[in-house]
Amino acid sequence: MALPYSYANSKEALDKDSGFVIDTGYELVKAHCTGCHSAALVIQNRMSRDTWLETIRWMQKTGGLWPLGDSEKPILDYLAKHYSPSETGRRKNLPAYLMPTLEIDLTK
Repeated sequence: MALPYSYANSKEALDKDSGFVIDTGYELVKAHCTGCHSAALVIQNRMSRDTWLETIRWMQKTGGLWPLGDSEKPILDYLAKHYSPSETGRRKNLPAYLMPTLEIDLTK
């Protein structure tokens, strides 16, 4: 399985089969999610806890996902912890003092 750069270089331990971060609840996510689609689909979709829940409900309504019962909370806890939106999609902007100065007059 090819993993995104950020995961391939992560300090978190990853499950060798799925690429999921090894932590409480990952076995439940692996068991319930990879029966229908690849782990990569979960890993690439970063959602808030509420959006993960909406997605689960949508899969239950349209895709045949079974009721998760007591597994739902630990699954949501795991997904929200490890696969929630990142603060930023790219590096922070350079501070003004590190920005290059323009040598040309743009007002002409």
